[in-house]
Amino acid sequence: MRFGVYHVIMSFVSRRHFLNTSGATLFATQTLGQAANSKRIKAAQIGTKHPHAEGKFTTMLDLDDVFEVVGLCEEDNTQRERVSTRRSYQSSTWLTEDQILGDPEVKLVAIETDIDHLVPTALRCLKAGKHIHLDKPAGQKLAPCKEMHHEADRRGLTIQMGYMLRYNPAFEFLFKIVKEGWLGEITEVHGHMGKKASSGLRKELSQYPGGGLFELACHLIDALVTILGKPNDVHGVHVKTQRDAFKDNQIATFQFDGALATIGSNHNDPFGGPRRQFTVVGTEGTLAIQPLEPPKVSLALTKDRGKLKRGTQQIPMPKTEGRYHGEFRDLAKIVKGEKSLAWNSEHDLIVQESLMLASGLPLDD
Repeated sequence: MRFGVYHVIMSFVSRRHFLNTSGATLFATQTLGQAANSKRIKAAQIGTKHPHAEGKFTTMLDLDDVFEVVGLCEEDNTQRERVSTRRSYQSSTWLTEDQILGDPEVKLVAIETDIDHLVPTALRCLKAGKHIHLDKPAGQKLAPCKEMHHEADRRGLTIQMGYMLRYNPAFEFLFKIVKEGWLGEITEVHGHMGKKASSGLRKELSQYPGGGLFELACHLIDALVTILGKPNDVHGVHVKTQRDAFKDNQIATFQFDGALATIGSNHNDPFGGPRRQFTVVGTEGTLAIQPLEPPKVSLALTKDRGKLKRGTQQIPMPKTEGRYHGEFRDLAKIVKGEKSLAWNSEHDLIVQESLMLASGLPLDD
């Protein structure tokens, strides 16, 4: 692709994805990080049972220019023994939850418990005055989720949900061109996230009535709500492909004014990773992301948009600093008061309600 076109793409995607693209930039980043050590945010993590727990903790350690990680908590002794020898945790300080919440210098807590303990733990952190990064999904009941967001809003604290695709460069590009009107009126969206679940993962996820879609495809529902807002109607279809309790093959439809969307998840798909995709169709263009990580993007336009020409073209995406680095760099700016989170509590509650309906979970209020 010509340099001019690539420059257009770069202008749409946050510069955080280019931190490590040159030696000069890396040197500048290290120098600034050393100078700013005294202003680093003290952070901690509660929980190690979430599938993303180790990755999130490693990311905060890696971002030592913005975070001083004081330690982590795992109050299940069996789990702690199981994970304490992992490289990411070996040199870490193990703390109790009370030690973390009682330390006024700890400003941020990443919450990486199992799903059912995410929201109760978040609420305790908020009441202790902590900003939080909360992994997904936000529990199986709507009322506690509402209480959590109300507490955060009342205290002026931030809840950053762990929907990592928000900071994927392809989705950043998508959100911006939709906002700019490049695709015209959105009429259709299709998304899918699947994998080949092991017997252990099937057993673990079978405890959640919402099935695999509830645990995994919530990322795509967050993206859907970002571009189209609250759906008027949501319906889910759920199939079991094996003789166990796990709803492993699901699809949900979402109806909006003038638009339809489908989001699916299949946990019995041996090629689920490369088949993960998100496609947005509008009256003036279509954007398709497949696979999602690392993203490959195809854009079709009915007319020229700056350096991008009418017709179908492949859009190169920049290499990211890391899977979770973007969200934690953004969160650091928010905690420091330099900006506000782009997704508010109203958005997050719409996502949670839509996810529950799509997964076949009852709304409890």
